[in-house]
Amino acid sequence: MKARANGIELEYESFGDPADPTILLIMGLGAQLTLWPLPLIEALVARGFRVVRYDNRDVGLSTKLDRAGRPRLGLMMMQRLLRMQPRVAYTLGDMAADAIGLLDYLKVRQAHIVGASMGGMIAQLVAATYPDRTLSLTSIMSTTGNPALPRATREAMDVLINRLKTTDIDALVAHGIRAAQVTGSPAYPVAPDLLATRIRETIERSTYPDGFARQMAAIIADGDRRRRLQAIKAPTVVIHGAADPLVPVEGGRDTASSIPGARLVELPGMGHNLPVELVPQIVAAIESVARP
Repeated sequence: MKARANGIELEYESFGDPADPTILLIMGLGAQLTLWPLPLIEALVARGFRVVRYDNRDVGLSTKLDRAGRPRLGLMMMQRLLRMQPRVAYTLGDMAADAIGLLDYLKVRQAHIVGASMGGMIAQLVAATYPDRTLSLTSIMSTTGNPALPRATREAMDVLINRLKTTDIDALVAHGIRAAQVTGSPAYPVAPDLLATRIRETIERSTYPDGFARQMAAIIADGDRRRRLQAIKAPTVVIHGAADPLVPVEGGRDTASSIPGARLVELPGMGHNLPVELVPQIVAAIESVARP
């Protein structure tokens, strides 16, 4: 389904009774709505929530900003190091406004905001910027933008940034499998054949490298959010994998310490994904702030 929101179109899916309290799921960098596991959504619906997931701008089936061109990420990183503000096609703040625009389209006055990775950054900004629209905040495997925090492992950053410049699906699937194995949860490995099927379905649904680059540019430009996070009033839980190689657990700890009253849930053996085995713990954490 398509929603007209904040001047663009957002592809979204809705589960459960629209009369129930809404949970809005915001996915991460270059990731499509399909990365939210259906068992997680089904468990939340079973607990009496309406669940909405959507493709961010520049990914999946939502609006692509082709005219904006491909950003020079190396230059932007250098500008940030020199404390210069890079010029970007859009900001994480614009993406937070997309989330609010989707709620407006759905006629949802207030929602529980849940975001993973870059989606966690966007969710943080929704809670900080639109407090009257935010019932609760769940930030998963995300961070604050604090430049002093530990960085991703070299291997994890390599598979994230060095994307294949090809349209060959088999090559893209092979790279996707390697990326998932490098960044995923060591305690909860996914069978290679199941992983290959999921990745192929994702690639066939949409492949758009320029959108990934522009979203990465928005992350770089956003910088350190810690001061903004101090303004968050909504009940907040921060979920983070103790074995995350892409966004180390210190990012979750910094997020929780930056948001007044936030609770931190560290999950042993979890990397930078959402293992179905951990759905009960993740659902319980979301519900702890959605129904405190």
